[in-house]
Amino acid sequence: MLVNIVILLVGFALLVKGADAFVDGSSGIARLLRVPSVVIGLTIVAMGTSLPEASVSITAGLAGSNGLSLGNVIGSNLFNLLVVAGGCALILAFGIERQLIVRDFPVCVGASALLVLFLLDGVLQRWEGLILLACMVLYMVWTVRAAMNDRTEEDAGEKPSVVKCLLFVVVGIVAIIWGGDLVVDSASAIAAALGLSETLIGLTIVAVGTSLPELATSIVAARKGESGLALGNAIGSSTFNILFILGTSSALTAIESSAEVFTDAVVLLVVTAVMCLWCWLQGRMSRLMGGIGILVYVGYIVYVVLR
Repeated sequence: MLVNIVILLVGFALLVKGADAFVDGSSGIARLLRVPSVVIGLTIVAMGTSLPEASVSITAGLAGSNGLSLGNVIGSNLFNLLVVAGGCALILAFGIERQLIVRDFPVCVGASALLVLFLLDGVLQRWEGLILLACMVLYMVWTVRAAMNDRTEEDAGEKPSVVKCLLFVVVGIVAIIWGGDLVVDSASAIAAALGLSETLIGLTIVAVGTSLPELATSIVAARKGESGLALGNAIGSSTFNILFILGTSSALTAIESSAEVFTDAVVLLVVTAVMCLWCWLQGRMSRLMGGIGILVYVGYIVYVVLR
């Protein structure tokens, strides 16, 4: 047991540091391309900070650990929306850019609705995974085309090194993949030793652990006044988790669900829809909304542990 706990912590460390290196490298490349910060948050940073979830869920899916695969994505999304976005709002209330409200948040709601729909029969089929991946491609094309139309003027400051950025990306990916393998193996072993379900482990320990890059990135961005990047990272990561990670996992092999996982997916849809509606009506994330979000997450975790 102790050995598995140490391996789990080492895996998380590799995930966090690997994602950190990946984000630094990919963000530097994005700066060279003169892309706005909110788009960086929705695409490159969101994908980079979601690589731990991708590594864990895809590896778990291929290993037949379906509860861990689905639980990790659903738990990570709830953490992103309630704790990451909520924590940023607690630090500093901020206005929300219009494109997040009219395009990106509704896409996140739609992705959550698709997940609930596909889980109605208790199985995320391979063809359903392909549909999720197709939706991801369309969303990325839409986002990148919009980004090219909103390119900023060239920065007169010092440009990041292309070689250094690429090195950070490669090192980050290697660390993330290795860390993901360690987390899946050790978490599954701990769950078996404690008699806990893989779904519970995925929704709690693994979900929070693999979401640490999103939390760290968004909080740092919020403290620096980059609210677009902070919220864009949370929303973009949530969309990426469903469309790409679960899409890829289920396209490789069908993922069986359970009544509990379906309930968690419904909770995720409700939370995403309510937050989208709130942002559309208020046009900002207030400290009150941030505090409510964190309290809702704590209540949800208590419910998951007790059920």
